[in-house]
This record gives sequence, C-alpha cells and structure tokens, in this order.
Amino acid sequence: MRAIIPFKKCNAKSRLGALLSEKEREGFAMAMLSDVAEALISSGCFGAIDILSSSIIEIRGTNIVLTEKGLNEALNEYLHKMSYHSIHEPVLIIMADIPLVSIKNIKNIASSSADIVIVPGRMGGTNALFIRDPSVFHVDYYGASFLKHREIASTNKLKHEVFDSFNLSTDIDETADLAEVLLHGTGYAARYLRELGFILAENGGRVGVKRI
Repeated sequence: MRAIIPFKKCNAKSRLGALLSEKEREGFAMAMLSDVAEALISSGCFGAIDILSSSIIEIRGTNIVLTEKGLNEALNEYLHKMSYHSIHEPVLIIMADIPLVSIKNIKNIASSSADIVIVPGRMGGTNALFIRDPSVFHVDYYGASFLKHREIASTNKLKHEVFDSFNLSTDIDETADLAEVLLHGTGYAARYLRELGFILAENGGRVGVKRI
C-alpha cells in the first residue's frame, strides 16, 4: 500500500495573504504537510509515501516526486504509471492541507473493504481517496469533485464508501479556518501558528484568531 500527497509550496495558501506573508504561508503549508506525513508514517500502513511537488522539499520518511503538471494530470499520470509497471497495490491520495488528520483516521480508511473510499471536504471537494485498484479509476478534482468521484466509482461498478470525518473534512484555506487548527491541532501546524503569535479570540460571538 502507498500514499500520495499532492503539494504546492510556491505562493501557497494565497487566501491567507491578509494575515501571513508569502514566506509565512509557505512555512505554514510545510507545517501542515508535515502533520499529514507524520500521521501516514505513524499509521504503519504504507510501504511508500510519495509527495507530488513542483518544488524540491524534504520531509522525513517520504519520497519527493517532482512534477510541473496540474493536480489531475499529475495524479492520473502517477496512477497510470503504477498500472503500466504492474504495481498492483492500493493507493491513498490525501491532500496536504488537513493538519487535523489522525493516525486512527488513516487506519480506518486503509482497513475498509470498499473498492473506493471517498473522504469529502467542504463545499463538494474531496480531501482523500482510497483506491484499491488504481488501474480501474481516475481522479477528477476541482468543482464538485466528491460527486465526480462517486460517479466514476459507480460507472466502473466499484463498491464505494463515504468516510465522514471532522478531522479530514477540515481543510485549511481561509482565515477563519485557522481557529480550527488552534482549537484542535497538536502538531506542526498548530505550533507554527503559535510561534507566529496567533491566539484564539472571540469575534462577534464566534471564535476567531488574532495575532499579538
């Protein structure tokens, strides 16, 4: 079994630009990636963990696969190469911006008997995909990718399961999302924000963040 993490470091998380400089956003993206990689490694489920990246980076326990292609093109090429080289093993594709992911989450997904496990993100996205046989599936991210991936599974007569998880649905894109990291995170991303001076703060009856 192997895992794939698509990752973009250059100008990462541009929607956080009101609070973080470009360098800080890149550092935060790396911290979230480290949280995801740590959960994958600690789960003990994977013989290989590959990061598809357009930049040369270093994350302990992972392999870096450099690519300049877009998300769908890079991932589908990766899956196709597995089939071409007769590498028949399950694959977990997981996004790099879900720092609340736990070891238990990963083990539960990897132990599923379904052909496809779809982990929904917010607003119709897909935050993780477990593919038992990569030769009979392709990805289609952007837009309502959750619905697209469910349709691809049905079209190929694959048994699919939806894995509903707060941890895995919490992808970090907007300023308001940072509160979730500080509230629930215990890893690299939460520590990074605290080192930058971010704390929780009430904002109109809701919890937000401020920088001190």
